Amino acid sequence: MRAAARRGGALVLADGETFEGELAGAPPPGGVTAGEVVFNTVMSGYQEVLTDPSYAGQIIAFTYPHIGNYGVVDADFESRRPFCRGLVVRDLVATPSSWRATASLDSFLMRCGLSCLAGVDTRRLTRHIRAAGAMVGAFGSAAEADLRAAAAAEPGTDGVDLVAAVTAERPYRRPTARADGRPPWRLSVVDFGVKTSILRRLAAFGHVEVVPAGYGAERILARRPHGVLLSNGPGDPAAVAGATDLIGGLLDAVPVFGICLGHQLLAATLGCETFKLPFGHHGGNHPVRHLASGAVEITSQNHNFSVADSGAPGVEVTHLNLNDGTVEGLRSLEAAAFGVQHHPEAGPGPHDSHHVFATLDAWLGELHGSAPDGAGFAAGCGLESDAPADR
Repeated sequence: MRAAARRGGALVLADGETFEGELAGAPPPGGVTAGEVVFNTVMSGYQEVLTDPSYAGQIIAFTYPHIGNYGVVDADFESRRPFCRGLVVRDLVATPSSWRATASLDSFLMRCGLSCLAGVDTRRLTRHIRAAGAMVGAFGSAAEADLRAAAAAEPGTDGVDLVAAVTAERPYRRPTARADGRPPWRLSVVDFGVKTSILRRLAAFGHVEVVPAGYGAERILARRPHGVLLSNGPGDPAAVAGATDLIGGLLDAVPVFGICLGHQLLAATLGCETFKLPFGHHGGNHPVRHLASGAVEITSQNHNFSVADSGAPGVEVTHLNLNDGTVEGLRSLEAAAFGVQHHPEAGPGPHDSHHVFATLDAWLGELHGSAPDGAGFAAGCGLESDAPADR
């Protein structure tokens, strides 16, 4: 079957820089798709990237030239649907080659209502963003003047609470049985935009309950968890309504662990400052040093904001990014709490940091001093539901 003919289109950045291409996927509403433009350096795993809720409000430009080679696999979704605004690629492959493929990338984009601008000189685009910094833009079939106006009107991600658009509407659970026969821990996950691969890793050693971002500390503690994970998520940590109040209510009452946005929100609650990076970290090739051991891991990352090493009292920095020296991990010296900026679940990869979940399992054992009692959340905790089919 021959691919459908593509219409010409363009991407216009807020500073007026223009990139021509061809439209694919779903037609942009009104001929325009706008958002904050970021580049991602992964060579595979485009489906995991597109379905990561952390990209809400953003247009993703892939630096790898061929995107769509192995199609799309239903089992590889990281959330119920994509929350990004659109994608920009050099070459969108029309015919995938993989025994696992259940659809082509183009048909996936059509199904999800996601627009793509293909045929773009993504090398020039990446170099421009690196030099000028992350900025908003708009692409589509509309006239260049209309795209320029849409880019000017786009608010971007600064100061916007994007978590409210991606968090679960109600609690749900992922029960488990440990492979080693031990009773599983009871783990609560605050959903700021959690990835399915994080839940899968946690389910190896715990009964997992996911709760909405606005659930409140008292309601979480009433469920008697052994530990609480603050998940990844999109946007500006300073804009997430009620997050520091929630985390403040958990500290000293239950062990707390944060990933990515969850790490930033934990840091802010502990008195650290956060700031926006020039063009963010988006990719699977970031070297991170664990300061205590000196070990270096290649990590998966996706964030535009970072924690400042501002010397907050009672906080110890544990990991640093070797590319730019930014904080990649910290722990509280006064409460049972630590977090990492990178993604140890590594969907799509690399897998150097998978050990963090084994560390979390062992840490809970040290803190609680005994094996879990084996009772799940359903034992007197008023659990509303099992995991919804769309998560």
